[in-house]
Formats: sequence, structure tokens, C-alpha cells
Amino acid sequence: MAIQYKNLDEQTRKFMLKEMEKDVKEGTLYISPRLNSTGQSEWAKLLEDAIAGYNDDWLATQLNEQQCMKSDEERKLRSGEIKKAKVPVNAPETLAEGEFNRFYARGICVRAIAEGISEVIVYRGKQVQRPRQESQAMIGRRIDPQALLEDLRKSQGVEPALGIPPGPNSGLTISLP
Repeated sequence: MAIQYKNLDEQTRKFMLKEMEKDVKEGTLYISPRLNSTGQSEWAKLLEDAIAGYNDDWLATQLNEQQCMKSDEERKLRSGEIKKAKVPVNAPETLAEGEFNRFYARGICVRAIAEGISEVIVYRGKQVQRPRQESQAMIGRRIDPQALLEDLRKSQGVEPALGIPPGPNSGLTISLP
């Protein structure tokens, strides 16, 4: 089930696309290590198409249908030993939701700045079975869009310092006030 993005309209999508183009131009677009060679070559186009006219559910479906994910990955154990493990079955959904939401949040921040709006608001855009306490505490939080945008731009592939979005499958995102 896709996140319900309150402000996902043509204007926000334009800002999202500009943010994605920025990453592509700078060579900083996140490419998940769970993508196979097909996934790596198709990722940017699929993400761009999702941003232009679809959502994270569509993106996850494309990743599945086009068989873009690896079936196995290497994991390093605490002992230092490297072990082969199955890629989780929800990996396409986790990747699609996380990256689409990240570009949505960046688009909302750029839009807020362009419109002279001084804060964005955290909300739960998707219900989750077991909400994390730290995620619950963020709902309703008001954040400076410039600070959040800078954080999101420099934290591809890792959790942002401000904690928005707060990691995989949280269901949290942001909106304009």
C-alpha cells in the first residue's frame, strides 16, 4: 500500500524531478546494492517515471515485474564472517517507498522554500502494524524546510540526521502546513 502523499500534485512533482536531476547530474543518485544489473541500469528511468506520474506502489511493482532485484546478498556477521542470505521479499517495496518518499520530501521542502513557507509538518501517510515509539513522537513535528532539504540531499543511502523520513517502513512523510 502506497504512502498517501497529501501534496503530491504537478507542482510538487516538478520539484521532485528537479531534485532527482540534480542527483543524476552530480552522480549522487542512490543505487541500492540489492539491485541486480538490470535494476541498476533501469533504476533512474523507473524512478523518474514514478515521480513524473505514479507513486511508490507503481515503482515497487515495476521493480518486481522487471525482476530488478538480486535474489541473494552478502551479510557480514558480528564475527566478521561473510554469509550469503536471501534478499527480503519486501525489498522492492522498501526501496521504492524509501526513495520515492525521500524525493517527495525534498520536493516539498523546495516548494515550501519557493512559496515562502517557513515549516513543513510530519505526518503518518501509511498505517503500519507496529509503529515505532520514535516515529510516533515525530508526528505533528514542524521542521524548517531548508534544514531538512540540506539533510536529505547529503544523506542518500543512509538515515538522515534529522530523522525525516525515519527509516524503512515507518509510514512517515511531510506536508505543507
